[in-house]
Amino acid sequence: MSASSTRPSYAAVLRTPHATRTFTAALVGRLSYGMVSLAVLLAVSRATGSYAAAGAVMALFGAASVFLSPLRAALVDRHGPRRALLPMATLYAGLLGTLAAATWRPGAPAAVLGAVAVAAGACTPPLGPTMRAVWGELVTDRRLLQRAYSLDGVAEELLFVSGPLLVGVLVRFAPPAAGVAVSALLVGIGTLAFVTSPVVKNVAVRASRTRTRTRIGRGLVQPVVVAAGVGLSLGAVDLLVLAFAEQRGHGDDTVAWIFAALSAGSAVGGLLYGAVEWRAGTRGRLPVLTAGLGLSLAAAGLAPGFATLTGAVVCAGFFVAPALTTAYLVADESAAPGARVQAGAWVNTAVNAGISTGAAAGGLLVGHLPVGAGFALAGGAALLAAAAVGVGTRYPRARPQNQEQEQEQNQNQKHEQEHESGTA
Repeated sequence: MSASSTRPSYAAVLRTPHATRTFTAALVGRLSYGMVSLAVLLAVSRATGSYAAAGAVMALFGAASVFLSPLRAALVDRHGPRRALLPMATLYAGLLGTLAAATWRPGAPAAVLGAVAVAAGACTPPLGPTMRAVWGELVTDRRLLQRAYSLDGVAEELLFVSGPLLVGVLVRFAPPAAGVAVSALLVGIGTLAFVTSPVVKNVAVRASRTRTRTRIGRGLVQPVVVAAGVGLSLGAVDLLVLAFAEQRGHGDDTVAWIFAALSAGSAVGGLLYGAVEWRAGTRGRLPVLTAGLGLSLAAAGLAPGFATLTGAVVCAGFFVAPALTTAYLVADESAAPGARVQAGAWVNTAVNAGISTGAAAGGLLVGHLPVGAGFALAGGAALLAAAAVGVGTRYPRARPQNQEQEQEQNQNQKHEQEHESGTA
């Protein structure tokens, strides 16, 4: 890496015209996603009196939301954020409101709640992938775009930490269904403010005129594989930490501190990563960052106690946001014109699917293997992903000396990737 006297800062990202307004609106809507999982889980369990029913409803809601994400993103790419996001957000908020009303008092049939949850999950507006596509419109300098993506990733991390805390505060004064209703309100207000931003209007015009048919090319395979590997590792870690604490007689408050340490490490790592001007290209950094996560998690399995485990988890967190930020950057570079939202959505889907699969695998690991071996396997998933994307990766030449050369090289690389995708 190298220093530069003209290195753009995070403040420069937010000083970009319309950036602060657009980003804030997207964060308001995305806060709904940080709250909704716990809110729905509590509301359904209270309404049905069954944890099994609550888990099944959440699984259905999550599956519909995650696996239909690329399809919803394709609608945004084809019709533009204004024409696609508003109907999705309206349906999503309305169905969440229906779910809140149905779970306000006990006695609702689990089958009805499951059907409403599936419908709501299917309509989840892809605010995260769309915001990352909008960053590409707001910021033309690739160095500044790296900072924008890092800032976005760290903010999203904090939303998923603060969301459950807000639900916890809310349920002290109201039924859990109120958390579902607040989630509906947030996504409606945030999406409306987001799509009325002037820069989003420009994206809509550009997207509506582009009729590009998108498919996953070679360039998009690498970030999707990395995102899935990171998700697998993180999904398994939650249960492994829980088992570690239980075996050593620690309470739930200890588990919460370790989870907070992981999030804090990820936030700090993401901010530091975005502030560095890297000589290596994004594709070269991708396997290195993913391998760092895998090695840190494998080392966590050797921790003899709580303090050591916390330190290892913080080290693992340092690589989470940077690895995902790089995956989104590579996906954006690989996307064909008019398909940037879909590219980001594929990475997002891979992360979430990996987390769900990792959580299921973690449950099996905890029951049949020592916790240390479970951490080793969780780290192994990230290492396997790193190896898969590292094999055959062509490392770029030295970084161009000025911004015009850099933009020209990036454009040429993108044209080569589009040509490869078209002939694959």
